[in-house]
Amino acid sequence: MRFSHRVDISEPNPIALAERAMRARGATPIALNDSNPTHHGLAPHMLPEPYAADPRGQRYAREALAAYLGGVSAGDIYLLSSTSQAYAWLMKLLCDAGDAVLAPKPGYPLIESIARLECVEPRFYQLRFDGSWTIDTAQIEQLLRDDTGHRIRALIVINPNNPTGSYVKPGEREQLVALCRAYDVAIIADEVFFDYALEPFEGNRRFSGERGVLTFALDGFSKTLAAPHAKVGWIRVSGPGDDVREATWRLDVIADDFLPMSELVARAVPPMLATAPDQLQRVRARTQGNLRRLHELLRADALGVVDVLRAEGGWNVLLRFPSVIDENELVLSLMEHAGASGQPGYFFDMPSNGYLALSLLAEPERFASNVRLVLGAVARALDVSD
Repeated sequence: MRFSHRVDISEPNPIALAERAMRARGATPIALNDSNPTHHGLAPHMLPEPYAADPRGQRYAREALAAYLGGVSAGDIYLLSSTSQAYAWLMKLLCDAGDAVLAPKPGYPLIESIARLECVEPRFYQLRFDGSWTIDTAQIEQLLRDDTGHRIRALIVINPNNPTGSYVKPGEREQLVALCRAYDVAIIADEVFFDYALEPFEGNRRFSGERGVLTFALDGFSKTLAAPHAKVGWIRVSGPGDDVREATWRLDVIADDFLPMSELVARAVPPMLATAPDQLQRVRARTQGNLRRLHELLRADALGVVDVLRAEGGWNVLLRFPSVIDENELVLSLMEHAGASGQPGYFFDMPSNGYLALSLLAEPERFASNVRLVLGAVARALDVSD
């Protein structure tokens, strides 16, 4: 695996080498330059313990997370504030300026924005819809084959994708791992919505823990606990041993430069993890119940021109309406007549006109009202009385 030249992994200076040897003998040098106030009795009462700057995040928090995930080593986990930060760190790790990552379309535009901030070129592969969403693996293979300059350094998969709600199918996963291994490309797997199945096919599983190719699996409290304000995310590193060792050595440098998670936040990680099963069930009940209600409302609609694309997992669905209605005009009509707004399909690079994203998180009465607002706007656009 080839990594970026942005991470300084030069040999330590003679003093650092001597300090390392001294610690290996069980001795700790007196640090004349120790400017950590928590080592000198100056920590505040609310945080009395000494601050140990573990670049991967506080050990106790990572151990709690590893126990929650099951079968995971705390040493393979990096704690940080969000999956957005994880994307940025991994692009620093894998990509020099001008290198590229492959990302799915339709997809959430955040990845493209972060890539540009990291001076990385976003290139895109298509998800195709034919009753369900599939990955165009042949297109990915062609993109990798045509990349004669070897600028593509990572393949990003969203499992399940947002807003299409599509999981990576078992056959697709096998092909993607084989392609990435053949072309020396890492996988970045964003799996924040994985636990929120809606209408899934059989055989879906996480990329987290994949051993066939260097893999970075992303997740966090934003979705696991329905707590975006908690600001806790993580990276799990897996893959061939040599690649993992090289990747974690370099990722430690990046993590150390940006400093580990706040101790105040880290303290809350173990007790917050204890609430995860209840939170997951609570959100699942809401999203699955609203999806059932959505199907009922669409079946009962007299006009019958709005349907919902199959959503295998996640929190959002895509409504499809007649393409003669302009997406912008539909949303502007919602704003004018109902004081409501929304995200049309072109926000996510849907391949054609006629889509609107709808959240399944609203309280049931509010959700049903939201659906009726959309149906009313479609009727107005087609000049059909309610």
